[in-house]
Amino acid sequence: MEKKEMFERWLSNAVEDQDLVQELNGMKENEDAIAESFDRELKFGTAGLRGIIGAGTNRMNIYTVRKATQGLANFLNKKYEHPSVAIAYDSRIKADVFAKEAAKVLAANGVKAYLAAELQPTPVVSYAVRTLKASAGIMVTASHNRAKFNGYKCYGSDGCQMTDVNANAVYDEIQQVDYFNGDIKVADFDEAMQNGLIEWIADSLYDTYLDCVMAQTIRPGICEGSAMKVVYTPLNGAGNKLVRKVLDKTGVKNVIIVPEQELPDGNFTTCPYPNPEEKEALTLGLALCQKEQADLLLATDPDSDRVGIAVRKKDGTYRLMSGNETGILLMNYILSGRREAGTLPEKPVAVRTIVTSKLIDKICADFGCELKVVLTGFKYIGEQILLLEQKNEENRYVFGFEESYGYLAGTYVRDKDAVVASMLICEMAAYYHQQNKTLDDVMNELYQKYDHYLNETRSYEFEGLAGMKTMANIMTALRNTPPTEIAGYTISELADYQESYSKDLTTGATTVITLPKSNVLSYTLSTGGAVIVRPSGTEPKIKIYVTAVGKSHEEAQDIANKTFESITAYANIPTKK
Repeated sequence: MEKKEMFERWLSNAVEDQDLVQELNGMKENEDAIAESFDRELKFGTAGLRGIIGAGTNRMNIYTVRKATQGLANFLNKKYEHPSVAIAYDSRIKADVFAKEAAKVLAANGVKAYLAAELQPTPVVSYAVRTLKASAGIMVTASHNRAKFNGYKCYGSDGCQMTDVNANAVYDEIQQVDYFNGDIKVADFDEAMQNGLIEWIADSLYDTYLDCVMAQTIRPGICEGSAMKVVYTPLNGAGNKLVRKVLDKTGVKNVIIVPEQELPDGNFTTCPYPNPEEKEALTLGLALCQKEQADLLLATDPDSDRVGIAVRKKDGTYRLMSGNETGILLMNYILSGRREAGTLPEKPVAVRTIVTSKLIDKICADFGCELKVVLTGFKYIGEQILLLEQKNEENRYVFGFEESYGYLAGTYVRDKDAVVASMLICEMAAYYHQQNKTLDDVMNELYQKYDHYLNETRSYEFEGLAGMKTMANIMTALRNTPPTEIAGYTISELADYQESYSKDLTTGATTVITLPKSNVLSYTLSTGGAVIVRPSGTEPKIKIYVTAVGKSHEEAQDIANKTFESITAYANIPTKK
């Protein structure tokens, strides 16, 4: 169907949401706006849906949510006799509306919906799916994207994000559904509540979730009576209640909340990019830390599956820890603490992604911990837990993390969890505080022991349809004409995860990569460093990950800067971040 014809159908039929009606009427004479909104449909993949909130097939609205949910319901009804779905949402604009719309469509198709009564962190959905023995889960969130975005993340019955196979099967079902010809069934919400096809998730589930989080403590009671002062910001998202509850339960009593970012607000007026990876998002938190002379800043993203930190140094200034550095600290703390307590399993297993710091490899080797390396995306870490569970060996899993501020200790969920990470970060800080050490001191000690591994990620944004094409062209050009050196450093190994091969450029030997196909290019440098290039799966960005190894931070940073300058110039990537 042509874009203009599709637009006319929406103009006539999409009348239930007045925001959409107003937007559609404003598009009548704007061909560019029609093209952007109707050029394509939002693609349903392993990350579900994600897009700008608004009218059209390429936008997040009640109609695209209904269509996706109808496809999911059709898939579940074919696969299960009595399917059910757990649903939650964060503070995003219209997130509660989209969650209810999903529940209504499921109920109309005979699929029971367990719905959160208020916003909740993403890991709660993973936990609810497993605890309620649901067939699937839906989390309405756009994670750390800007305010204009929303999304719809799907989970399988194992609590992991939906696999490629199932996501493709759901997408096939979605493709067969028309927006307006009656294919989509929508129940009355109150009637569905009365007949039991929609049910509020009981508060007791959140209590048992917190019990599971607290069971991951390494040194119980270490925070009791601690003089440590913590500033916390939920960045106007879903972490406010559960993060504060778990900190209180573990004895972290001196917690100060950033007032402007405490309550839910999908407009994110204090930080246009509510991402703890971005320093701008932490501006208010850092200012409050300075005022209160706090020891630690915690910042969870809107759906509270990621956490960023800043730590007070002995000179009174604050150091922003990267996602890699926080993960390195946690890995070292968990392995050393569990070995000391005698709770480290005989054959421990940790997991990192391909873009995560290789310093983890050295730490794991020192503790005799098996390290598994997986593709980018926490679902692949969750998959490793599932594989252990299938062999009755899930107790071997100790920790998994990805450089983008996602961490998980324990197997009670299968996704990254900022609630447990916040608890363990505070516990770790309190433990070293007793030794008159800051986390800055401990990180520097690890660098002195293992060399300074600087892992830096830079993102390059490409907006709109033209931007998507530009990103595709960049990846194709790199694939067709790969570099032989970067910043004067010889490339010793090239890996293409989409074509599933790795080539040793010294010997010419080629190895098959057995991981799932992914649009990722990796270059190992003769210096021990590395460069990885990939388009983001959730944002209109190309991400470049650089590992630079030096004897000091200054040396590693100099190498990293030269490496970024070289690879962006070679790939013709505009360098405005």
